[in-house]
Amino acid sequence: MTREEARLRALEYFDKAHIYLKEEERQNLEIADMGLDDLETYGIQIHVYVDTDRCSAKEMVLFPYQICPEQRHPPFGDYPGKEESFRVREGELYVYTEGEPVEKSKMKARIPAGKEDTFTVFHEIVLKKGDQYTMPPNTTHWICGGKDGCVVSEFATYNRDDLDIYTDPQVARMNGV
Repeated sequence: MTREEARLRALEYFDKAHIYLKEEERQNLEIADMGLDDLETYGIQIHVYVDTDRCSAKEMVLFPYQICPEQRHPPFGDYPGKEESFRVREGELYVYTEGEPVEKSKMKARIPAGKEDTFTVFHEIVLKKGDQYTMPPNTTHWICGGKDGCVVSEFATYNRDDLDIYTDPQVARMNGV
């Protein structure tokens, strides 16, 4: 899938969820392939409402079983790290974090072959339309779109994507952004 195909597909998801974006916003979605060049498997499509030194708010699309790779938002200076809340607007979002792991045979997400060592947390939280979950700072986690994909609002404290730590050393979060 090309970035343009991902952008157009993401717009269909926003439309279905009744998320109105102005034409300029529709043209300027962030298509993050995480430097892995496989948008079918890895990535996230993002509209940023606000991103200041105090808070951030975004609308995000994950396609069916598309993964935003395992990461954490570490502290820096006097800042404890990013705290983020996810609220599902359409579809299902699978959140994996620290805690009691789900049995691998019952896990809803699909870990790509050859990448098993880049996922270390398997506590599964299934968020459906209207559900919300808040992730504490510096918590290892990854997310995955449900079987039909999803639209998710993210509300967070100060956002520094460039400082996120990924388990997979091949991830380059800001690639192409």
